[in-house]
Parts: sequence; C-alpha cells; structure tokens
Amino acid sequence: MTIPATLPTARLGATDMSITRVGFGAWAIGGAGWAFGWGPQDDDEAVAAIRHAVESGVNWVDTAAVYGLGHSEELVARALADLPEADRPYVFTKCGLVWDERDRSRPPARVGAPDSIRAEVDASLRRLGVERIDLYQLHWPPQDGTPIADAVATLHELKAAGKIRAVGVSNFSVAQLEEAAAAGGVDVLQPPFSMINRQIAADILPYCSVRDIGVIVYSPMQSGLLTGSWSKQRTLELPEDDWRRRSADFNPPALERNLALVDVLRTVADRLETTVPAVAVAWTLAFDGVTGAIVGARRPSQVDAWLPAAGRVSLSDRDLDEIAGAIERLGVGSGPTRPGPALPGTALI
Repeated sequence: MTIPATLPTARLGATDMSITRVGFGAWAIGGAGWAFGWGPQDDDEAVAAIRHAVESGVNWVDTAAVYGLGHSEELVARALADLPEADRPYVFTKCGLVWDERDRSRPPARVGAPDSIRAEVDASLRRLGVERIDLYQLHWPPQDGTPIADAVATLHELKAAGKIRAVGVSNFSVAQLEEAAAAGGVDVLQPPFSMINRQIAADILPYCSVRDIGVIVYSPMQSGLLTGSWSKQRTLELPEDDWRRRSADFNPPALERNLALVDVLRTVADRLETTVPAVAVAWTLAFDGVTGAIVGARRPSQVDAWLPAAGRVSLSDRDLDEIAGAIERLGVGSGPTRPGPALPGTALI
C-alpha cells in the first residue's frame, strides 16, 4: 500500500514531526465496559476505520492506555501491524489514568507518580507493538500528590531513554503549563476544542503559539453532537454504559441549542458542497495555534464524513461570521466565537 501524499501538513510544535491537519482519534473504539465507554461496537469495523483513514492520507493516530482499558491500543496495533515502515502513521498515546482491574467500571485515578508512568509506558509499548511512542502525553494533571514538574520530568527521562519521541500533556491550563516549563516544558498540548467548548481560544492557544508548543485538539465535533446526525431520540437510545447519557451537552436544555447550531452548519456545508462534520472540524483548524484536530470514527464511512477538513474545506470570512452569529444568538457554550488575528506558528507545509 502506498499512502497518498495529498493532505497538507503542519509542523508539530518544535518537534521533528509534520502531521496532517486531522488525525484519527481512538477514544470511541475503546468500546464498552469502562467508566467512559461508548457502548458496544464491532472491533473489525474499528480496525477498518483506522486503516481507511491511513489509506486516505491521515498520518497520525491518537489513543490512550485508558481507552477501553488497553483495548484501543490493542486495536491500533492490530490495524497497523502489517503496514510497511514507510507507510505507518505516527502513534500518539497517553498515561496517567490508572484503572482498578477489580472494578473496571470505576473512574480511573489521575496518577503522576514517576514509577507509575515508567510502568505505564512499558505496558503501552507492549500493547501497541512498537519500540518507541511518537508522542507520549500525561492525560490529566495528577491528583495523587505528584507535582506536575516531577511527572513531566519523568516524561523527559523516557524521551532521553528512547522510549518516546516527544513529550506532551492533555487538559492542562496555562498555569499548569507554566509548572511543566520548570521541568523542561512540553512539545505538545492536547485540549478539548469545538464550537461548543471554546475556552482555549481565549488564553491557551495564544500561550502555546508564541512558545512553539504544538496543539492537537480533541472532540472538535463534541463527541458526535456536531455531526449532523444527532437528535433527541439518539440521546434517549444511547446504551446505559455510554458516558454521553450523563453529559449536559447531550440533554435538555443545552441539547436544543446545540442542535439548532447544527442546522446553521448544515446551511454552510451545503453552500460549500461538503459535510457538517467537515465544517465543524475545519472551524477548529481556522484558529491560529491549532496544529491539528483529533477526529474519532468507529467505521470507515465516518472517516469519509470529516476527511474533507484535512485540506479541501476552508471556511471564508462569510462562513466564520455566520457561525459566530449563530453561536452568539443561540447562546451555545462559552469562549471566543471566531478566529482572531493571525499569530505565528502553524504554517502549512
């Protein structure tokens, strides 16, 4: 298989990696049976979705040890196992969420202890079937008493040992990034970002942009809400073990506002001759400082819905103004509603 070199890329912060503007997100394919699962799934379809994304030119996959309590990493390994080295995408994963094997339904603990991180990276290397992880990220700030600086210093230790290529963190505030800077800093930040969850545009994106920290945003379609296929009925039909049943965004009164925003996105998508998912993802990529967006899929057809955001879809000032006006009129979420003036940091290659 030859990967088509047709998708634009951006340098990932100060690393030596250039990534496509969209990456495959592997949270949902972790499946059911844990606190933040997405309900039952077909593993063969999940593997096919990863393969389809890579065959379409996507050059990175983002997963985590906690997704499916190891299952997502195993599926990523299965999908990439027989690819020639030249065709393999970058593999990103995370540590710091430790689960209890005696009760897999309990929320995982946020752990930053150095010994735990060292054990977790070895377990992820085994599950993924790789000798080095391209980007290793602390999933959440620790809550076990470990200073952020100690956890980040451990990641740098793993980088020096050749077990990981780049150091990252996820869900960190500016103040927490400052704490990490005292231990060598980070190459990449992974925060949530969508038309519904916009807070990072106010402070985190400018902070990372001027410091050459790569930013790969997650949940740009707000976990399915901005796909154009969600409805009140779908929320009611979610399996009991799907975490979205408990999310305020998926329930009234926020749900009505969110679905009304989708109606506006559908108008923009029709004008651009593309899909609602592509518009939702392209909106996040229009913000300066965003290197790439992590987009999930559980079957190949879902990849096709958002793939145009990787390069073909570009939102005009008219599009951005229309979306911003709808967000403000409907009272959806909080944070800046439109990209601001350009900042240095995400030139396409």
